[in-house]
Amino acid sequence: MELKQRSIEAKAPLTIQGLSAAYQKKPVLRNVSFSVEEGELVGVIGPNGAGKSTMMKAALGLIPRLSGEVLVYGKPYKQQRKLVGYVPQRESVDWDFPTNALDVVTMGRYGHLGWFGRPGAKERAIALESLAKVGMADFAGRQISQLSGGQQQRVFLARALAQDASLYFMDEPFAGVDAATEKAIITLLQELKRQGKTVIVVHHDLATVQEYFDSVLLLNVELQAYGPTDEVFTQELLQQTYGGRLAFLDRSRNHSDMLATKG
Repeated sequence: MELKQRSIEAKAPLTIQGLSAAYQKKPVLRNVSFSVEEGELVGVIGPNGAGKSTMMKAALGLIPRLSGEVLVYGKPYKQQRKLVGYVPQRESVDWDFPTNALDVVTMGRYGHLGWFGRPGAKERAIALESLAKVGMADFAGRQISQLSGGQQQRVFLARALAQDASLYFMDEPFAGVDAATEKAIITLLQELKRQGKTVIVVHHDLATVQEYFDSVLLLNVELQAYGPTDEVFTQELLQQTYGGRLAFLDRSRNHSDMLATKG
């Protein structure tokens, strides 16, 4: 089946062309190209080791690229950093660092201050407002090491909000959170969409893909397919992406519940 892939638009929020990356000389991402439309929620789906987080990190310059170009609104990413927000995997953060929730969120404003600017009352007010939007205003003074996993995730989402970016990368924001935090996250994503923001989300729960995302990018080292969720999130393309490591649990509803199995 011909892969579903959108054309490259010069002024799209995100355009990736020929992106490749490797760990210890082993290719983990090969020649990935796609373009994202403005105001979309895009889910990045694939098996463990497929290169989903690697794609984000390589696009953001957090790890070296073997090749490829990343454009944000038609310009190289390095020129457009202020327009991009990033929420890393919670496991990759040093939560023992001695700082409180408000300070973490205020860091999201540093890109607006320049090299020598210091956050003042305006930045603190924006940080507090961002904490309130994720239900964490009462924890502003709490040390981040004393927060639960779901609360820590909300703090990092608030930091991204405070940055007031146009394009967001979120790496597994739903992983390991409770139901209340998951609801808060999807409410936030929908609000960002209403504001015309574009959000790229690495996601692992196939059962919620159709509910959460406008478009889906299927990745397994190489791009398998990309397009509107109702066109790409199909049994055929998912089996192609997961290589037989997929069990279809329930086809009786309007959407299938699916489980990626180990192997």
